[in-house]
Order: sequence, then C-alpha cells, then structure tokens
Amino acid sequence: MRRRVLQATIAAVTVAVVLLGFPLAFLGAQLVRENEMQTLQSRAQSAARAVDFRVENNIDLTDRMFEPYTGLDDEEIDASVVVRAPTGEVYHAGDRITGRSLSVQADSTAGSTVLLYVSWWDVFWLSARVIALVVAAAIVAFAAGIAMAIWQANRLTAPLVYLAASAEQLGSGQVRPRVEPSGVEEIDLVAAELARSADRMAGRLAAERQFAADASHQLRTPLTALSMRLEEIMLATDSEEIREEGRISLEQVERLVRVVDDLLMASRRSQGGTTEAVDLIEVVHQQEEEWAPTFEVAGRRLAVEVDSSTQVLATPGALAQVLATLIENSLKHGAGTTTVRSRPGGPSGMIVVEVADEGAGVPDDLAGRIFEREVTSGAGTGLGLALARDLAAADGGRLELAQRRPAVFALFLSGVPASLRPDVVLPLGAVVASRHDRRRR
Repeated sequence: MRRRVLQATIAAVTVAVVLLGFPLAFLGAQLVRENEMQTLQSRAQSAARAVDFRVENNIDLTDRMFEPYTGLDDEEIDASVVVRAPTGEVYHAGDRITGRSLSVQADSTAGSTVLLYVSWWDVFWLSARVIALVVAAAIVAFAAGIAMAIWQANRLTAPLVYLAASAEQLGSGQVRPRVEPSGVEEIDLVAAELARSADRMAGRLAAERQFAADASHQLRTPLTALSMRLEEIMLATDSEEIREEGRISLEQVERLVRVVDDLLMASRRSQGGTTEAVDLIEVVHQQEEEWAPTFEVAGRRLAVEVDSSTQVLATPGALAQVLATLIENSLKHGAGTTTVRSRPGGPSGMIVVEVADEGAGVPDDLAGRIFEREVTSGAGTGLGLALARDLAAADGGRLELAQRRPAVFALFLSGVPASLRPDVVLPLGAVVASRHDRRRR
C-alpha cells in the first residue's frame, strides 16, 4: 500500500506540474517578450514626439538628442536608434546591433521615421529567465509533492502495520492486543472494532475455560470416588474372582480419567491461548511465602505493595515463573529491601508490576544486553531473564529494565477489561488464581 500511495501521489504531482508548468512557462515567456516590445514601442513613440517638438520649434536635430532612447537605464535593453528626418537626413544613436535583431517603428507627425533595433538574444534571455523560474518552481513543487507523498504513505501504512500485528496477536490467543490511535478515522474504527472483538473473544475463552474446569471437577470427583470404592471392595473381599473384576473395573475407570484429561487438553490447545483472568495478589503472595524465609536468612526483607483487586490476563504458571525469576535476581544481585508493587499503566488498561531493590543497580556494560541469553555478571547462567522475557511476551506482555540504579524491572501485563468483570459477564469462578505449589528447584 505504501508503494501505491507514493506512486499515486507522485503521478498526481507530475500531471499537475506538466499541465500547469509548461503552459505557464510558455505564457510567461510570451508575456515578457510582448511587454519588452511594447516598452520599445513606447520609447520609439517618445523619440518621435521629441522630433516633432524640435521641428515645430525650428530646433536642429542631432545624434546626441536620441541617446536617452538607447536604454541608458540598467533595466532597459540596449537599443540602436535610427531617425530619418523629412529632409532625408539620417540620425543615429547607440551601438549598432549586429546579428539577429528585432525592431519597432514609430512615425512622427512631421513625417520623420523612428526605428529602434534591439538584439534578439537580449529579448530571448529575458524570456529564458522566466522559463527558468517556472522550472525551478516546478522542481520545488515536485520535491514538496514527493515529501508529502512519503509523509502521507507513512501516516497511512504505519497504523495498518500495527493493526496487522495486533490482529496476529489476537489470532495467536493474546486476546488483548495493544492498538494505539492512529489519527486516521477509518483505521481507528477498525482498531476499535478489533479491540471489541478481542474483549468478546476474551469473554468467550474465559467462559469456555471455566466450563472446562467445572466439567473436569465434576467428572473427576465421582470418578475418584468410584476408584476408591472399587479399591475398598477389592480389599474387603477374599474372593479372587471379585478382586479380578474389581481390578478390571478400576483399570476402566483410570482409562476414563485419562480420556477426560486428553479431551480437556485438546480443548485448551484448540482455543489458541492460555491466558486467563488472574488475581495478581494471589500469585504475588505465593512468591512472598516462598521467598520471604530466604530473604530473612540473608538479612533482607521482601515487601509487597499490590492492590488486592488487581486482575491481569496471563498464564498463572508463566506469571509465577517470571516473578520468581525477578525476585531471585534481586536476591542474588541486589541489596536492601526488595519491593514488589503494582500500578496502572495508563489509559491503555495495562498493569505494571515492578520488582525493585536498594542495591547498586545494573552495570552500564550489561544494561543494554541484560535480556540476552548467556549474558550474566558471573553469578548465574544468563538464561533466567531471557526466559522470563519470553514468557511475558507469550502472554502479550513485555518485561523491561525500567531503571538502572537502583534496579527496577517492570512487567507490563494486560489488565482485565471492565466488560469482563466476573460478576457481569463470566460465570462464577472465572477469575482463577495460580496453584499454591512451591516452585521446583
């Protein structure tokens, strides 16, 4: 599209310059020539009136009296003046014109003839100057048109590129793509509709996941009870035949449990995404309980400043892993109190989770490459932050080094839209929290 916009705009400017510039140059040159010839005609007529005045007053004619009409002014073209008096005498003033020339004639009342000769090249260069000005103006207009075409193409295509990227995020399961206003009404309408579609899709996905979770719970409970009952029957009887039947029945129940698990996993994979509406405070508290004793042993403190009502769209396990990586990184490389806090990320609905400490910060030589793999200060493998960044990106968020000294890592996550409040749209229990399992080391 960018190439087409450039081609269309440049073609329009070219047509305008050709249709207007060429006629304007021709008309300008013609006007200059005619104006100069009229000026020469006026000079010849003035000389003729001067001849009549001298003849009427019996004043002798001389060559010198016609010198003012040769073009003493710098703005006038030099001319050669030839006057034929009624008596047949010829008077001449100015340099004679050699080569191609143009002439004008004026007859006086007394019968004298005044002729003014100018060089054809002098008139031509005046006309060429006008043509050169028109050509220069056309070049400037063409350059301005190209610059405007490039600006307009960038203005139209850049939002479409971002819109396509947002649509790709939506298709990959990241149901809350970030779309910034472009200033183009039609593109913004598409972006707004895409955002509404994302909200509706998020609601449907959350509802489907909740249904899958409820179905899993409802199926697992009776199957578990049935398994336990079969085991009790097998332990309570002395008949080998009954035990064998119980064993076969128990295997059938276990096979049914595996079928349910496979169906639930297939359903989740077909939904194209794993993000859920997660209570942020639950995940943070899990990490606090896990890491607080370690911080106390090190003589440090882990503080939490997270709003209990904050909800984000994320994968619970991935979010817990990212926070664990940041907290562990602060424990190894930081100092003082490590604080985990959350804040709104602006009108876009983002939620920012910051992990900060009071240490010396990130060295300048590592700050620009801290998220690259195998980049480490020597106290680790250099993979933790890189994996944390990839996990955040997989959920449609991003992980950044917000401040070097002291170090502050910021995790940007999509907030749950107001239209997806569990008490309004989603079935009860749609907002889930991460499992309270301790991270394996």
